Amino acid sequence: MTATAAPARAGSVLFSGEFLRVEILRQLRNPYTLVFTLLMPVAMYLLFGASMGFGEQSAGHANTAFTIMVSMGAFGAATAMTSLCSLAASEVGQGWGRQLAMTPLSMTGYALVKLVTALCFSALSVAAVFAAGALTIAEADSLWRWAACAAIILLGGLVYGLYGLGVGLSFNSDSAAALASITITFFGFLGNVFMPLTGGMLDFARFTPLYGYVALVRWPVMEGSLMGGGSDPLWAVALSVAAWTAVFVVLVRIGILRSRRRR
Repeated sequence: MTATAAPARAGSVLFSGEFLRVEILRQLRNPYTLVFTLLMPVAMYLLFGASMGFGEQSAGHANTAFTIMVSMGAFGAATAMTSLCSLAASEVGQGWGRQLAMTPLSMTGYALVKLVTALCFSALSVAAVFAAGALTIAEADSLWRWAACAAIILLGGLVYGLYGLGVGLSFNSDSAAALASITITFFGFLGNVFMPLTGGMLDFARFTPLYGYVALVRWPVMEGSLMGGGSDPLWAVALSVAAWTAVFVVLVRIGILRSRRRR
C-alpha cells in the first residue's frame, strides 16, 4: 500500500504580501496611526522649526530647522514602531494565535508582516517630515547628512518596537496602541526632543527613553553639541540607547509572562 503525502502543515508560510497590503491599508484608515505617526511630527516641525524666526540660525553642520526636522522624524518613527508593535502584540493576546493556526501563515510570518508594516509607517513618517523640511527652510551643508540622519532614525527606531511589544503584551487591549503612543509623546517632552532643556531638566532628560536615540539621530550635524548649550560624548549617547534597549527587552519578557498567566 502506497503511503500518501501528509498535507502541508499550517504555519508553513513565512511572509504574505497580501496580508501586508491589507495591514497597510487598515492602518491608513486608523486615526491614531495617521495622527501620531504622520500628522503630528509634521505639524510639530512646522510649528517649532519652519515658522519660528530662529529656524535659519546655524546649528552645527546645519541650521536649527534641520535639527528640529530630524528630531521630529525620530519622534514619528519611534511612535510608529511603538504603536503598531503594541497593536500586534495585543491582537495575538486576543486570540489571533488561534486564528493563525487555521491558516498557512506562521506566527513568525505574522510577526514579520507586522514589523514590515511598522517599518513602512516609520519610513513614511520620516519621508513626510523630511519633505516638509526640504520644502521650507531646513538646510545641511552636505547631502549625506540628510541620508545619515534618516538611516539612524529608521535603524534606531527598531528599539521602540520592543517597547511597543512590551506594552501590548502587558495590557492586552485595543487601548495599548494609544497608551504606547501617548507615553512616547510624554517621553518626547521630557527627553529634550521638542524643545531645548537646560539645567536640572536637562540632567533628568538624559535618563529618559528618547534622549539618547534623538541625540544619536542629531549626531551627523550636531556631533554631540546641544542646542541649549553643552555637549554629550558619543559613548554616553550610545550607553543610553543600549540601556533602554535592555530595559525594553525586560519589559517584553515581563509582558510574555503576564500574557501566559492570563491564558
